[in-house]
Amino acid sequence: MNNTHSTLVGYILWILGFTGAHRFYFGKPITGTLWFFTLGLLGIGWLIDVFLIPAMDRQADARFNAGPMDYTLGWILLTFLGIFGIHRMMMGKWLTGILYLLTAGLFGFGYLYDYWTLNDQISDLNTQT
Repeated sequence: MNNTHSTLVGYILWILGFTGAHRFYFGKPITGTLWFFTLGLLGIGWLIDVFLIPAMDRQADARFNAGPMDYTLGWILLTFLGIFGIHRMMMGKWLTGILYLLTAGLFGFGYLYDYWTLNDQISDLNTQT
């Protein structure tokens, strides 16, 4: 089985889990968005997730393709430098990376789009190489 995502990183993101960060990381953007807008289902879903993270990690490992692009690095770059497009440059998407740099992540909308799609973008790149 692929080891594309890290359980440890999942737990670190779980600390901020009421924002849905760990759910986005494991490729669950719909529930990640729900957690974001409801503060982790008013904290209840957030507490339950501490037990669900190992299963979410296994699901992500089975769903996404391993390869030269590292998911964790991509997520770290997106989270902390996403509005500057650094994560896109890492993936070789120089044009959109520079565009993000000049427009603060396309005025934040591109940044949010990448939260929904980063795992699929990296998986596609890993399939191509």
